[in-house]
Amino acid sequence: MAQPLAFILDVPETPGDQPSPYDESEVHDSFHQLIQEQSQWAAQEGLELQQREQEQQTLRRPEGTQSTATLRILASMPSRTIRTVQLRRRSSRPLLGNFVLSARPSLRLYDLELDPTAREEEEKQSLLVKELQSLAVAQRDHMLRGMPLSLAEKRSLREKSRTPRGNWRGQQGSGGVCSCCGRLRYACVLALHSLGLALLSGLQALTPWRYALKRIGGQFGSSVLSYFLFLKTLLAFNALLQLLLVAFIVGPQVAFPPALPGPAPICTGLELLTGAGCFTHTVMFYGHYSNATLNQPCGSPLDGSQCTPRAGGLPYNMPLAYLYTVGAGFFITCITLVYSMAHSFGESYRVGSTSGIHAITVFCSWDYKVTQKRASRLQQDNIRTRLKELLAEWQLRQSPRSVCGRLRQAAALGLAWLLCLGTALGCAVAIHVFSEFLIQSPEAAGQEAALLVLPLVVGLLNLGAPYLCRVLAALEPHDSPVLEVYVAICRNLILKLAILGTLCYHWLGRRVAVLQDQCWEDFVGQELYRFLVMDFVLMLLDTLFGELVWRIISEKKLKRRRKPEFDIARNVLELIYGQTLTWLGVLFSPLLPAVQIIKLLLVFYVKKTSLLANCQAPRRPWLASHMSTIFLTLLCFPAFLGAAIFLCYAVWQAVIYLNIQVVRGQRRVICLLKEQISDKIFLINKLHSIYERKEREERSRVGTTEETAAPPTLLTDERDD
Repeated sequence: MAQPLAFILDVPETPGDQPSPYDESEVHDSFHQLIQEQSQWAAQEGLELQQREQEQQTLRRPEGTQSTATLRILASMPSRTIRTVQLRRRSSRPLLGNFVLSARPSLRLYDLELDPTAREEEEKQSLLVKELQSLAVAQRDHMLRGMPLSLAEKRSLREKSRTPRGNWRGQQGSGGVCSCCGRLRYACVLALHSLGLALLSGLQALTPWRYALKRIGGQFGSSVLSYFLFLKTLLAFNALLQLLLVAFIVGPQVAFPPALPGPAPICTGLELLTGAGCFTHTVMFYGHYSNATLNQPCGSPLDGSQCTPRAGGLPYNMPLAYLYTVGAGFFITCITLVYSMAHSFGESYRVGSTSGIHAITVFCSWDYKVTQKRASRLQQDNIRTRLKELLAEWQLRQSPRSVCGRLRQAAALGLAWLLCLGTALGCAVAIHVFSEFLIQSPEAAGQEAALLVLPLVVGLLNLGAPYLCRVLAALEPHDSPVLEVYVAICRNLILKLAILGTLCYHWLGRRVAVLQDQCWEDFVGQELYRFLVMDFVLMLLDTLFGELVWRIISEKKLKRRRKPEFDIARNVLELIYGQTLTWLGVLFSPLLPAVQIIKLLLVFYVKKTSLLANCQAPRRPWLASHMSTIFLTLLCFPAFLGAAIFLCYAVWQAVIYLNIQVVRGQRRVICLLKEQISDKIFLINKLHSIYERKEREERSRVGTTEETAAPPTLLTDERDD
């Protein structure tokens, strides 16, 4: 028995030496302590074996009897191989109580470990690291996420499993060069990965909506947040469209600039508002682009016609590229818009999304990865505002209106709708009359500052009419703030459509007849540029006087603490109005989306600053779960579809105008040819008559000479006859 025990405990035997009584007593006391520890371990092993049998019985049960929670807990456990190895190691140890005293080893020859907890933890961790190293990267990360460990322990396990030491030892044993190359490659990969993460975080920090959107959503709710999310969507649409236009239209034209028809005009600074002057003969507008195939720069033609490219180089058909790029940009925008609308619809109207939403918001909304105090405060504000919106919506469902109240509400709504429709019709008529007045006054058309009169009048009507609709909405008894916003959106949409329809009629039918030397495409592009710039200027003035000045007056003079609320319907329809102007002008001004991008960025910062300083949260919180879907739908069907129809009609009218001009030219050439043919026929007849007269004269002269030269006999005979 002594020999197997010495082999198990790895203790060399000393057959000739017997321990002294003093040493024997120490050994007896120490082994008595070991026997007690072995008895405790045996009890623990019995409990672990019972737990293992219960787990095996649980695993033998059919799948239908196990609950999802049990399966999730079993799947999240690290591994059973560690515990199995520990049980096998403990079961392989014999109890020291079964051996006699002489067979017990000396403590001097055996390094006794009185506290095995640290060694067990190290062995457990090493086995877990080896098991993680044998898995793929995705499986390793998934397994680490499911482990019930702290973040520090998970980071330590990830770092240890990322660099397998066995491979490094093998590489060191095979050769130092391979080891150095492997370490260098691994260091380069880590450096590139860290650089990519740093660049990505830097790009995210540069975006204007990284932190501001969280703050707005926490303080003002999802209704106000939906406006800024919609603005971010418009930025993405314009950036995608401008990228295509710059790559295939603006870039090639800048590389092959055409010859200017005359000396470049001097810029006065007013061109930033009007778009005329020195901006006319630039890549900003349609008339600057060549209507020939771009190949190499060529000199000005002698007859003032098209530029004939020289031989060599890669030809680039600019007219086809212009038309196809605009068409492709609209097609890609349409696909992206429809996809965004479908995705938003799926997120907003998800089946079963409202069941248990209050409990989910209370117990499942907190993000435990948030560690900063500022971020945690924002998350608290978001959850509190979300709960207010949910409770407000639940209260609206619980308090229906009576029949008399519904009748009074319907009468007030009908009267308000009549007044709003009359306002929209009056604005359209006023714009039409004023545009006709500008056409009939030629003295105003020659001044550059007079070009801003029509955009200014349209902007003022576009700014003042929504305030009238807002006053009418304040007199209506709306139960739900969501319904109030939807009604305001519909009224503002009707107003914008009436204004844009009148302007399109003005551009397509009226002003074209009086244009003499100016290109029609350049005129429309400059008009749309002026409307876009004037809309931005009036928006700044409205933000300054409508929100800032009103807050100062209410706080200083009226001694009120209530600030104005953010008008979601009016501000969203202003965004849709500006985007519609941009889409209308893409064909006539390829750089108009860039102007819209700059405008949207400035609008974001101005509106964010004014919102945080001058506005308050809605008095009646409401959940804007479907607001993004409504905004994208309005952007798709009235705005994008109307702009596409306008551009298709404009392209068809260029094509038709060109064909008409070609036919008229051919008819004029035919008339000229007929005149030339008639002249030639007249000349031919004249020549023929002259020739016949000369022939007759010659014949008469010849006949006279023959009569004088005849013999007398013949004359006598004739006389006799």
